[in-house]
Amino acid sequence: MYEYIKGKITYVSPYYIVLEANGIGYQIAVANPFRYSGSFQEEKMVYLYQVIREDAHTLYGFETLEEKQLFIKLISVSGIGPKSALAVMASDDHGGLVHAIESENAAYLTKFPGVGKKTAQQMILDLKGKLDELALAPSAVQTMGEISANQATLFGTNHALDEALEALQALGYSEREVKKIIKELMLMDAESTDAYLRQGLKLLMKK
Repeated sequence: MYEYIKGKITYVSPYYIVLEANGIGYQIAVANPFRYSGSFQEEKMVYLYQVIREDAHTLYGFETLEEKQLFIKLISVSGIGPKSALAVMASDDHGGLVHAIESENAAYLTKFPGVGKKTAQQMILDLKGKLDELALAPSAVQTMGEISANQATLFGTNHALDEALEALQALGYSEREVKKIIKELMLMDAESTDAYLRQGLKLLMKK
């Protein structure tokens, strides 16, 4: 089992990143690949968790050990697989996730893709009282600028927005759900795919 890997980020897509170490490029699935855009071609340490199945060997990556531990806790819940766990972790508001579980707020949990009422109740049953020790860092969401119609761009001409929308669907949000927030995202003064993706996740959690 791998603990972590150090190397250079050589590729970032809506679905995964590639980290090169000792001449080998490792494809690593992460919650928000575009967090790593600023580290392109720089050495980075990524914590790893490997899932082995008959049809695939997949590496899942995390920026901190606490995030990796949260992932392991989530996939221990019946009904939550690795992809669903990444979708839950894509939001930076991990404190909000813990609070929802501790306060038995199933309605909040069902806002995540792939989490229905039954799975939300199972998350509460299995994880309540077991996440506080992770000492998850506060949300690192960057504050966006004021919304200005003059700064809006047309959908289809904004590469960063296109990538963010694709990443949201890769996390499991439906095309219908994503379409509902496109207009709001188009009016935002975002400078990167990561910024659009973070804001898109916040908007989807409010719907």
